[in-house]
Amino acid sequence: MFEKFIAAFLGAKLGKLAEFEPLSKHTTLRVGGPARVFVQPSDKDCFVKTVEMIREIGLDFKVLGKGSNLLSSDDIFEGVIIQTDKGLIHTEINGTTITVGAGVSDVKLARDVAKRGLTGLEFLSGIPGTIGGAVFMNAGAYRKEISDVLVKVQILNENNELIWIDHSELELSYRKSIFQQKPNWLIVEAVLQLETGDSEEILATMRSRKEKRCLAQPLELPSAGSTFRNPEGHAAWQLIEEADLRGFTIGGAMVSDKHTNFVVNANAATASDVAAVIGHVQRVVGEKTGLTMHQEVEFFNW
Repeated sequence: MFEKFIAAFLGAKLGKLAEFEPLSKHTTLRVGGPARVFVQPSDKDCFVKTVEMIREIGLDFKVLGKGSNLLSSDDIFEGVIIQTDKGLIHTEINGTTITVGAGVSDVKLARDVAKRGLTGLEFLSGIPGTIGGAVFMNAGAYRKEISDVLVKVQILNENNELIWIDHSELELSYRKSIFQQKPNWLIVEAVLQLETGDSEEILATMRSRKEKRCLAQPLELPSAGSTFRNPEGHAAWQLIEEADLRGFTIGGAMVSDKHTNFVVNANAATASDVAAVIGHVQRVVGEKTGLTMHQEVEFFNW
């Protein structure tokens, strides 16, 4: 079946393709085994045709942006990885309304709109993912979330139809959206509503926040960002700190000694190392506090 898909994809000239591509090269944790087939569709039409082919042939697949919130196992993924951050990168700005492809970098978009004097995406400037991932997780920071500016989302549904879903139907809440219950709904693009502002002030805010992040977060080491969601009424980092887990290590994975809600790849970690550290933190904090630490990081191919 893979040979059939490979021939069809290459024959239709839909983009780039590699076999047995290590996912460690495409996740911010720098861990993960190989994908049997890894493709980068060239644009939106190619993305749609790629998904149609995969579904028709009956292969497993996963859509990947920048891999910034993903813990992919060390095992081979016997399916197709579709990476969007090279093809779904169209952006259209119409006044204060932005239509943006799911593969567009959060950081780049925040910077680009700031330069145009548009405010509302400053919180995204430190989130190293894509708009598709931000919508999927209702990503947020600094008391702002993507739901604050999201108008609607275009999806490719299970019938390979491109349809628009309004904000009110997306079931957005803290780090949650309807897409987590609808794995066959693939995010293609989003419409965002921003406001006008002073470009220099917006950029200054983003620079100031970046400086603070560099001091407070282990940006020098591979990670998936914040590892755990904040239990209601609690800060995840503080619970981990009070459990004396700062610097806890298994293999090459470690609870950051700079920010305890980051599990980092400190020394050639495997995905299993990272998973073991996450599991240990959950057990210890649970035993000490009775609270459940839900990971924000998505486990894939386990």
